[in-house]
Amino acid sequence: MKRPNIILIITDQQRYDTIAALGYPHLNTPHTDRLVNEGVAFTQCHVTSPSCGPSRASLFTGYFPHNSGALKNNAKWPRTWVQDLRDSGYYCVNIGKMHADPYNELHGFHERFVVENKQRRESELMWTGNPHIFEDEWDKALDLRGFDRPEKPFYKDWPDVQERQGAYEWKLPDDLHPDVFIGDLALRWINKSPYAADQSKLMQWIDKDKRPSLDDEPLFLEIGFPGPHPPFDPIERYTKEYMEKDLPIQPVTQEEIDAQPETLDALRERLTQRFADSIAFDPHASDESRKLQRAYYLANVTMIDEQVGRIFYRLEETGILEDSVVIFTSDHGDCLGDHGLVEKWTMYDSSVRVPLVVWSPERFQGGRQVDALTQWFDIGPTILDLAGLQPPEQMEAESLIP
Repeated sequence: MKRPNIILIITDQQRYDTIAALGYPHLNTPHTDRLVNEGVAFTQCHVTSPSCGPSRASLFTGYFPHNSGALKNNAKWPRTWVQDLRDSGYYCVNIGKMHADPYNELHGFHERFVVENKQRRESELMWTGNPHIFEDEWDKALDLRGFDRPEKPFYKDWPDVQERQGAYEWKLPDDLHPDVFIGDLALRWINKSPYAADQSKLMQWIDKDKRPSLDDEPLFLEIGFPGPHPPFDPIERYTKEYMEKDLPIQPVTQEEIDAQPETLDALRERLTQRFADSIAFDPHASDESRKLQRAYYLANVTMIDEQVGRIFYRLEETGILEDSVVIFTSDHGDCLGDHGLVEKWTMYDSSVRVPLVVWSPERFQGGRQVDALTQWFDIGPTILDLAGLQPPEQMEAESLIP
């Protein structure tokens, strides 16, 4: 069988209970529902680290964090298996968030269009000794339109910031929302790529010798959405349906908090002090505040689902999807006030359990769910397996292909 194109879509901080087709009917996720209904869903997928950088480094290397060396964000990544795909003939493209440090390196890809954190920028000082701020593709687009990235000081000045618990209305033009921007950027690349069936839309490559050969150079396309990571900032039209719904929100009792270990008490105290990711966290937030937070988070999930649909249908129209494997997943979850906590950094299911769906009707019988325990970094050797490559013997992750 011909080696497939492989499309890997990774969101940031999306809980396992955020896809309607997996048993959560209060969600509006028709496009990821399609992937579930036609693909294979792994319902017990757990990450190797409930933190962005270490989790992603683990996936792209196949090693647990203590062996990859990436134990925190902004830790330098070792060599990734993307280089193995590239060496074997795959054309490798990253569009959007990967959190791969340094941000300005290729990490095995032929092309990278980097979009990183929603509400903060990073200095290149940690990588190059250069104190300049690293500007990603979204920064450049904002600058060309005369806008600045909304950062922590912008959100901290909101008069009701405490009641919002990280939920804010998006104030810039809709097409500049980072999740919409990623969707547009992905569509632009697909439309102009040599893999598109409509050759009239191809860009004129400067060096035609480097143009991928469709017969022997399949595509690996990684698309990373910055959301629904906080701040929870969906475009306003997506929030109404969730604000009007009775959302299932787990109550928190003082008895539960008192029974937790000291490490979680320390984390909770730190979260209340730090304004982490623009959340003025209150472990005793009112029901109204928790409803607002949850509604805006889920609205951001629906926003991303819409972008996934746009990408999926464009891949269909261009013919790229005909011989492809699509994988949809997220790097970790978010407590969203459950257990008196917010964000990740804990071992609760809401933090470490994520959606994982594999779609490829030509290869796998669809409409199935695998309830066995799965590790997120197993995606790496699974992709190598699909590409006809033998995962390195020392790799700790294992392929999910039977």
